[in-house]
This record gives sequence, C-alpha cells and structure tokens, in this order.
Amino acid sequence: MNLRFVEAFYWVASLKSISRAAEKLYLTQSAMSARVAALEEELGVLLLDRRDKQFRLTVAGTRFVTYAQKLLELQREVKAEMGSGLALSTSLRIGAIESVLHSWLIPWIEKLRVEQPGLELELTVETTPVLMDQIQRGALDIVFAALPSGGEGVRTKALPSMPMCFAGQATVHRKRAYTLTELAKGELLTFQRGSQPHVALLDALRQAKVENKRIHTISSISAMAQLVQGGFGVATLPLAAAERLVDVQGLRVLKCNVQLPPLPIHASYRSDPATGIVDGVLKSALAFM
Repeated sequence: MNLRFVEAFYWVASLKSISRAAEKLYLTQSAMSARVAALEEELGVLLLDRRDKQFRLTVAGTRFVTYAQKLLELQREVKAEMGSGLALSTSLRIGAIESVLHSWLIPWIEKLRVEQPGLELELTVETTPVLMDQIQRGALDIVFAALPSGGEGVRTKALPSMPMCFAGQATVHRKRAYTLTELAKGELLTFQRGSQPHVALLDALRQAKVENKRIHTISSISAMAQLVQGGFGVATLPLAAAERLVDVQGLRVLKCNVQLPPLPIHASYRSDPATGIVDGVLKSALAFM
C-alpha cells in the first residue's frame, strides 16, 4: 500500500476538502484527487461520496480514517527506529499575533532551528480572528493567538499569559508614576477594536469613570511604537515587547495606578501522524516559555 496515497486521504478526511488537503501537502488538486482515487482502487471501495458538492465520507471512508492514522504513525516509528538519524527536511507553517512576534517568537525560533535543523518554516503574522480561521481551514499547522481555536481535529493548549503595560515616549513621559486619568488626557493607542487589550482598556477607563478619552485602535505593534516615539500618545503593549523597544525606539514603560489584565495566549494546532513535528514544536515552545 502506497503510504503517500494514505496520507493524501488522511488530510482530505481531516480537512474535509481536497483543495485544502492539496495546499497542506503542496500538491495540485488533480494530483490529490488522483492519489485518493488510486487508494480507492487498491482497497476496492469508495472512500469519498462524490454524488454532490457537499463533502462526505462513505461508511468505508469513515472506518479507514482510523487505519490511515495508525499506518502513518507506524511509518513514523519505523523511520525513527530504522533511519540513519539524519535530520529530514520538514515544512512547518506557523502563525502568530503581533504580541507574540515582538515578545518571544524570534528567540524561540532561533532555538528551534538549533533543535531541529531540518525544519523549513513559513511564518504568518496576523490578527487572532484570521489565525483562527486559517488553522481551522488547515492553512496553518500551529498558531499562537489570544483565543483558542475550535474546529474538528484542532487541539488547543493554554500558554503563559503575557503581562500588559502602558508605554510612552521617554522624553515626554518623565513622571515616576501616572494615574489612568492622567494618561487618558492624551491619545491612547491599543490593539484592534474588539480585541482583548482593547476591551480591557475600555473596562479600565469605565471603572475609573474616565469619559473624555481618545482611543485609537491599531493592529501593528511597530506602528504603535513609531507613533509613541513621535509623541503621539501612550500605547498598551505586552510588557516583554515594550521592554525590547525601550532602547530601539526610545519608549518607556510607565507605572500606572491601574494594572491592565494580562493577554492570554493559546497554541492551536493539528497533529501530523506522519511526522509528529507539530507536537515536538509545541513541546519546544512550552519549554522555552
């Protein structure tokens, strides 16, 4: 039995789409369809119900998914046991929000490259809603976002949350400490509307009974840092990101009488029975953090 055909069927069944599975395995849709058809011919049964445009597995297809996963896991075990021990080239598609990128993602990837030198990375930096959609569709293998992703076949692991802070321009904001009311007299910058930092800031202002406020929502930490550097206002940033920008862009972490709630971080991922690479990468991220 050709395990490449088994792998093709496994991802078609997992992602419920030939086109998404083709994207995952870097194949054309016609090549993916041909592999599934060849597997069906070898098994002597239909695995996909092709009677209409709605994706469905046949009864035989539903049963074979379990066998496909076991076969791919067994193949991985055999390669590990009998292989030469040389690192194989494996592609991994990682997605992350800006907060993770500017805090710990880069140093962790540098460590990961040492641990797994054969790893080829594709990195996507997007907002949480976009990343959740991409992991559900199978366009990414693992994402680090502010919310856990649902969807069949997607697993989620809570990571350590990220402390948040107020950051201002070092030459403008020289006081030892500020009240939230004082900070709100100027421009306030935070992440996109509806995000956890945006909602948390609104709640803090509401509890402090601050009414006259100007809040700008910006999805890019780099853009916020440049605006703060130019004296535009005060930004709410992950503490780790703000500390990295202190020397680079002249920012200063501001002490405030109101503490912002931490930003939750979740890793959402799809395990790959043929390689086990995603589980190893998640383990590396947890150990690093």
